[in-house]
This record gives sequence, C-alpha cells and structure tokens, in this order.
Amino acid sequence: RQTNEVLLAETEMFEKYFNRLDPKDLNSTPSQGPTPTTSMQDLQTRGLRRSRSRGSSTDRPLRLTAAQKCELAQTELEQLRAELLRTGVEAEQVLDTYKATMEEADIRLTEFRRAQVEFERDILKTKTGTCKGRAGAGGLARLPADKILHYMEDRIRARDTLIEKLRLRNGSLKIQNKKMLLQLQQKEEMGEALHEVDFSQLQIENNQFVEKIDERNQDMLRLKLTAASTLQVLNSYKKKLNLLMEEARAMERDIASRQEMLKSIDVETVAVEEERMKAERLNRQLRAQLSEFRVPPVMEYVQHKAQLLDLQNEVCSWERKVEIAKMQLKAHNSTWKRLKTASAQHKDYPVPDSAH
Repeated sequence: RQTNEVLLAETEMFEKYFNRLDPKDLNSTPSQGPTPTTSMQDLQTRGLRRSRSRGSSTDRPLRLTAAQKCELAQTELEQLRAELLRTGVEAEQVLDTYKATMEEADIRLTEFRRAQVEFERDILKTKTGTCKGRAGAGGLARLPADKILHYMEDRIRARDTLIEKLRLRNGSLKIQNKKMLLQLQQKEEMGEALHEVDFSQLQIENNQFVEKIDERNQDMLRLKLTAASTLQVLNSYKKKLNLLMEEARAMERDIASRQEMLKSIDVETVAVEEERMKAERLNRQLRAQLSEFRVPPVMEYVQHKAQLLDLQNEVCSWERKVEIAKMQLKAHNSTWKRLKTASAQHKDYPVPDSAH
C-alpha cells in the first residue's frame, strides 16, 4: 500500500510537470542543453533502436534514471515553493486589504461620531430651553432649516477644500517621484556607478514617497467616502426638511381655514346675540303684558259671546242680502241692456209719409 501511494505521488508529479511543459519545448533541439525532456527523448530513441536490433515484437517500457527523477522532483519542488510564495504574497495582499478596510471603517466611524458631536455642539446646543438635551427628530423639527443647510454646506465646503489640498499634495509627490526616477534613469544611462549607500538612500526615499502617496490616496479616499456619507446625511435632512415644510404649509392652510371659520363663527355669534337681545325684549314685553292681564267676569264673557254669535248671524244675513241684491242688479242690467238695444233699433227704423 505504501509503495502504491509513492507511485501515485510520483505519477501525479510527472503529470504536473508534463502539463506545464510547452509543446515547443518537446520539439527542442539537443543543443539547448541536457534537460529532462531531452533525456527522455534520448531514452526513447535508444529504446527504439534496441528494440529494432533485437527484433522483438513487444515494446519494453521506458524508465527514467534516478538523476532524471531527482531533477524532475527538484523542478517540481521549486515550482511548489514559487506557488507557495505567490500564494503567501496574495494572502498578505488580501490581509492588507482587509486591514485597510477595517481601518478605513474605524476612521469613518470615528469621523462620523466626531461630526455628530460637532453637529450637536454647534446646532442642537445653540437653542436653549426647548432643544436642550434633545437630539432626536423632535429637536430637529424645531430647528431653523436655513441654519442646518448652512452648517452642512460649510462642512461639505471644508471637505472639498481638504480634498483639493491633498490632491495637489499627491500630485506634487508624484512629480517628485517621477523626477527622482528620471534622475536615476539618467544616471544609469550615463554609466555613473552608484554606491550602495546612495542606492539605499534613494530606495529609502522612494519608499517614503510611495508610502506618503499611499497615505494621501487613502486620505483622499477616506475624505471622498466621508463627503459621500455627508451628502447622504444632507439629502436625508433635506428630505426631512421638505416633509416638515409640507407639514408646515398644510398647518398654515389649516390655520387659515380655521381663522375663516372663526370669523364666520364670530359673525354668527353677533347675529345670535342680536336675536337673543330681541327675544329678551319681546319676553319682557310679554311678561309685562302678562302681569297687566286681567281676566273678565264669566257673565260678561257669556254676553260678549252671545253678541258675537248675533253679529255673526247678522253678517250671514247681510251676505245673503248682498247676494240677492247682486242678482237683482244683474237682472236690471240685462233689462237695461235690452231696452237700450230696442231703443236704438227704434231710432234707426224709417217712418212712412201717411203718418204725417
């Protein structure tokens, strides 16, 4: 079993080595030097010649020598070491990236807390009484919107100024680095021999400049992220401000409508007050009349009632008489009209001569 494992490991090593070979290397000439590939080709040619000379019908398996196996193992070991080194470098780069991300997150969190403290100190603590100790939405709702916008614009302007300064500083450092590299290239082209101390000094300065450039780039990136977060906070505050302005306008409209309603209620109150005064005057008059009211005796009431009935009967009789008179008047009028018609016809009738 152990022998099989060794053979499997050896076979896997040979396959890896063979897979990494370039097809051009397999067709290389012997003048390129003794390599494992050429050795294998020599072995194959020798095996073929030997098989032809012997005239055997079967091909014998080819085997590598111990030196060739050692050379292949050494090459594979160096390749594995290179892969391990490359993997380690990549892992360190990933680890450095994660560390930089964590540091950036810590810096952003610290800056956000600092900005929150400055906002509470400069904006929230300036109001006395109602806003003291309040940093929530209720406290922000009572702050003037212009003051918040002015504060945010100042913060963004300061961030932009710092970003511009760092960008200029980064540009100057890049220019210095290019100058140093150009000087080094010129010295190398001129054939000037650099001492080890000078080269170390230049390398140290170059590393310092590279570190400064990286720091400035990180600062610029951090400031850009901070500016982006500040813009997000500003946009959220603007949205809250717009909502509060809409609520304020709605409340103003409600107040105006309620004021109109109060005016109409005042007018109605005045009218109701006048009606109440009129009703009170009428009530006083009625009370005065009621106080002066005197109930007549019963016999007098009966007499007046009998007189009323007699008068009503007389009215009815007189109404009948009037109707009869109207009928007689109509009859007389019709008779009068007939007489007038007859007299008119008599006047128009001609008289004969014998009558004279």
